[in-house]
Amino acid sequence: VLLGFLLVLLAPAIIYVLIREHIAMKRTFRELKRLAVIDPVFDWMKLKDRITDCCHRVHSAWRAEDMSEASEWMTSWYWQNQQLAFLNQWERDGLVNHCRVKSLGKIRPLFVRFEQDNQGGFNGSRLVVSITANMEDYLAERATDKIVEGSKGYADTEHVWTFELKAGQWVVANIEEGALSLSYAKMPSEVPAVLPAKNAARGTL
Repeated sequence: VLLGFLLVLLAPAIIYVLIREHIAMKRTFRELKRLAVIDPVFDWMKLKDRITDCCHRVHSAWRAEDMSEASEWMTSWYWQNQQLAFLNQWERDGLVNHCRVKSLGKIRPLFVRFEQDNQGGFNGSRLVVSITANMEDYLAERATDKIVEGSKGYADTEHVWTFELKAGQWVVANIEEGALSLSYAKMPSEVPAVLPAKNAARGTL
């Protein structure tokens, strides 16, 4: 009875979130399709492959406790921040992060910001996506394997990943909790109504 009551109580909020995120996803797909006309770096199929590669590279670096292994797949700020703020501190505290991804689920684009740099390229553009994954992620004492945060076993998760276009490649700029997906879904995409001419000189991913 209690579960039924909670379901009825939360149903409007859940439906609201699903609708807003669906609208944001359709809007972002539409903008990416427009942008892909002037540069294939915005093509969703290529973008999805790149995002998948980035996810696996980043998680592999976490598992190896060396973010520099994935430095080419992240902004310099992000990989150094993760190494200094987390991995190095965990090592000093005698902790180790166990992070393994069994499979990636849905990748949903929620927001895109288009930028044009001084050289006529589109570096600085940003894309925010929601990514679900079945993964194991917990923090344990290195010496005893005692869990201090999280739990063993695979579970479904959702995180919000921000990607930035640098030197013609999409790289990870930030990773946040999935609860923030609605906040990004509410943000209107920042793409001008009139786009610059097609840039044939730029390469693809």
